[in-house]
Amino acid sequence: MYPNKAFLMKKVNDPLISIVTLNWNTAGMTCCFLESSRQLNYRNYEILVCDMNSDVDPSFQIGSYDFPHTTVLRSNKNLGFAGGNNWGIAQAKGDYIFIVNNDTELTPDLLHLLLEPFREDPSIGVVCPKIRFYHSPSIIQYAGFKPMNFFTGRTSAIGNKEEDKGQYNVSGYTAGAHGCAMMVKKEVIEEIGAFPESFFLYYEEWDWSCRILNAGYKIFYQAKGLIYHKESVTVGKANPLKVYYLTRNRILFMRRNSAWFQFLVFIIFFGLFSFPKSVVSYLLKKQFQFAKSFLRGTWNGILQSKYSPVYNSN
Repeated sequence: MYPNKAFLMKKVNDPLISIVTLNWNTAGMTCCFLESSRQLNYRNYEILVCDMNSDVDPSFQIGSYDFPHTTVLRSNKNLGFAGGNNWGIAQAKGDYIFIVNNDTELTPDLLHLLLEPFREDPSIGVVCPKIRFYHSPSIIQYAGFKPMNFFTGRTSAIGNKEEDKGQYNVSGYTAGAHGCAMMVKKEVIEEIGAFPESFFLYYEEWDWSCRILNAGYKIFYQAKGLIYHKESVTVGKANPLKVYYLTRNRILFMRRNSAWFQFLVFIIFFGLFSFPKSVVSYLLKKQFQFAKSFLRGTWNGILQSKYSPVYNSN
């Protein structure tokens, strides 16, 4: 028995979207995220909450609210941002994978609007929405990325900390996808692979963005799509873990993606400016654990194989 025409049209027009979000000891935050999913106008989706071995199994708490289309998957260890999302992606059934932080609030038309660019340009591999800060809802966090500086290993988000007055309401191609919220076409993942798990946390979306662009796909900023981000709820705004991975992965990213002369300039820049500035700053503030994490991150970023699995910083 063949499917009818209406069924086929629905499959084409409303493809299945798999929403993948991680949870680690933030079940209450995840419930707030899932509560916002109730207002989605798009109906053909599944939500995979990927728990990274939280101290308490969140399944009962999340299940008690009867969130639509939601499944809780529980890992027996914390796989990090990259590994955790890859684990969820491997179990996703969708034609498109929406990777999104659990410290966000969805808006009703978000999924519809993220799908639009894919339909207009087949070369688009990833679409990201405009991101505003949840606690300062008129302030922008992301309206696309500026190109990565391959001599310093630094970039910045367009519009970051600016009041949204419509100045970034024009959609267009951008240099990088934001790990907070990105919709990826499944065929892209099948072709180039998922997140590089050697990063564990931070810079993995930039390494992935480089691979996506090098494969001939484009990354698109959808100005009409909007999501609100509560920003670093899980890891915190400043802590030794964050210092370690930002330092280590900045070096690792440059080793994997820059040309030899760019990396040489980066090492000189890092050694003459970034390294002494950071160490002196931490010591003057008596943040000795931060200094230790920075030194360890530098050491492991330089020595670790750029293709090796994740290094445990503990």
